[in-house]
Amino acid sequence: MTVRLTRAEALALRMTGLLLRPHPVARPERVADVVEWFGAMQAQDAASGLWSLGVRLPGRTRDDVHAALERREALRTWPMRGTVHLVPARDAHWMLAVTGVRALAGSAARWRQLGLTLTDGDHAGDVLGAALGGGGRLTRTECLAALRAAGLDTTGQRGYHLLWYASQRGITCIAPHVGTEQTFVLLDEWVPDPHRPERDEALALLAHRYVRGHGPVTRHELARWSGLTVTDATRAVTLAGDLLAPVEVDGEPAVVDAALLDTPREPVDDLHTLPGFDEYLLGYRDRSLMLDPAHAAAVVPGNNGMFQSTVVRGGRVVGTWRRTLGATTVTVTVRQLVPFDAELRARVDAALARYARFLGLALRHSW
Repeated sequence: MTVRLTRAEALALRMTGLLLRPHPVARPERVADVVEWFGAMQAQDAASGLWSLGVRLPGRTRDDVHAALERREALRTWPMRGTVHLVPARDAHWMLAVTGVRALAGSAARWRQLGLTLTDGDHAGDVLGAALGGGGRLTRTECLAALRAAGLDTTGQRGYHLLWYASQRGITCIAPHVGTEQTFVLLDEWVPDPHRPERDEALALLAHRYVRGHGPVTRHELARWSGLTVTDATRAVTLAGDLLAPVEVDGEPAVVDAALLDTPREPVDDLHTLPGFDEYLLGYRDRSLMLDPAHAAAVVPGNNGMFQSTVVRGGRVVGTWRRTLGATTVTVTVRQLVPFDAELRARVDAALARYARFLGLALRHSW
């Protein structure tokens, strides 16, 4: 039977699935728990990725999260849409195989513009494979130097695309930063015991993880998030079976994690200060449940794909914030998208203080 949800009920369930409210089943204690829950988490900006984990693991610090990534509880790579995500380490291989293939196919036009060929990409993979073999770990600068030494042109965007291609092919992956610089390792060495499900099992797993971490959502949302075709996304939802339940939001069919249907759907007046590149907004095509269209330009200025960090109250964006890091302090500037009374401002201050503790820095406000 299809359950009809009001927009408020749908938002309450969505925030629960996003692990931004107490969940009846999921009680993550480790980085690995959070990343596996979502299946993949936006992480093109490394600092945002760390706070996306930190906000869902209260009491953990940036150093704690970094240490977990060094323990390989998760890793960063380009599994879908040509965008860096955090994924469960053992799932990186099959995710690249199932969702990454379309990104590879779609790169041809851009590569022609850059003067790159598949021969260049394969050569780059060979060079990096040799340079990183035997447990090697190189910074981005060192990887680009190795490519140049092998005769490959890395100027402009060419270097980025060659590094992306090697990871997209499952040769390398992104290891945690050393200092301020990205590092690379061999995926097969970093993950020696990968999970390799058959395609149908992989599709079902992908659909279940996406829906439980984002739902209620449509199959079109799954297709957009994963990079799958709508046909494959529809099949994936079907394959997930009884793990997903049909619902209707504003007359549109959707699905939700079946385990959530018996949970309270009342609005909650919670408050979060989220990073810009978080599944809260980037996990969806239609963001109207969380974001007033009148505020979209403030969150994504110029509609250029660069998301501002958000202040979220009761599941809705009410402000944005920016940070400036110093040696001992983090200075935060908040922009109000709706009027903040004294109580709301105090709650925002408290949420930002938690962020400062996560960084191990003192908080300085610049309202």
